[in-house]
Amino acid sequence: MTEPDYTAIAYETRDRKAYITLNRPERLNAINDQLPFEIASAVARANDDDDVRVIVIQGAGDSFCAGYDLKQYAEQDAEHGRWQQTDPWDPVRDYRQMRKNTDAFFTLWRSLKPTIAKVRGYAIAGGSDIALCADILVMAEDARIGYPPARVWGCPTTAMWVYRLGAQRAKRMLLTGDTITGVEAEEWGLALEAVPEPELDSAVEALADRMSGMPTNQLVMQKMMINQAYDNMGLSSTQTLATFFDGITRHSAEGDWFKRFAERDGFHAAVAWRDSGALIPDGGGDLPTEDESGEVAATRGWTAQK
Repeated sequence: MTEPDYTAIAYETRDRKAYITLNRPERLNAINDQLPFEIASAVARANDDDDVRVIVIQGAGDSFCAGYDLKQYAEQDAEHGRWQQTDPWDPVRDYRQMRKNTDAFFTLWRSLKPTIAKVRGYAIAGGSDIALCADILVMAEDARIGYPPARVWGCPTTAMWVYRLGAQRAKRMLLTGDTITGVEAEEWGLALEAVPEPELDSAVEALADRMSGMPTNQLVMQKMMINQAYDNMGLSSTQTLATFFDGITRHSAEGDWFKRFAERDGFHAAVAWRDSGALIPDGGGDLPTEDESGEVAATRGWTAQK
């Protein structure tokens, strides 16, 4: 059988474990068009391999995943026009595209074999969607996870925050767009464990090795039983709502405001404003002045792009 020609991930197996590595380190493993479907392909491959009992998903380099690679779309949307504001906007077309990505990420949750996310650096925005689809998260203490686009231009399509944290802490995260460290994620129960970064690889290996000693059928049945409880809580319908809402956030008046901001000053400057806690006006309205934008971007180590 011909092995898949992956461009956005790497795949390997050893000692009853499969390793899926998000492999765009020059972009902090940001999500491009290929990455969701290559994850799904690799998960299916691991499930079909009788020698694999546990799947580990990780990022190459210093980060897990910094979210969608949206710079070109936010600033000009030069390629394909998929994320461009349209008149009239077709929400079902938008939903179909984003639901494909959501379902691809969710193969980690639906995988019959257990999945572990090894998180170092950043797992933010769409990167947190991927990490939270794994059965178990193990994080470096100084890693950061969160969904900053909850402030504007995004809704987490996998909808896993509430199922992981409960209503109050999910609201704490999504009504602020804040990120938390691995230490805080462990305290909240979002991560199973947070360890010093140099110990992350060995901690994940120890857990995966412990699991991989169990028969595959036992692993599958225990996981299916637990996941069924979440299905009974309405997980699928929540994801449908979240994925529609994600499209709306990019086409609301505030979403248009954010895109105009990015087109004028650059995506990083717009993100710096979003993440700083500065006012995002209801109904969009006027952009901040270029001087105001530059000051906020400078405090976050970015220079506004003219």
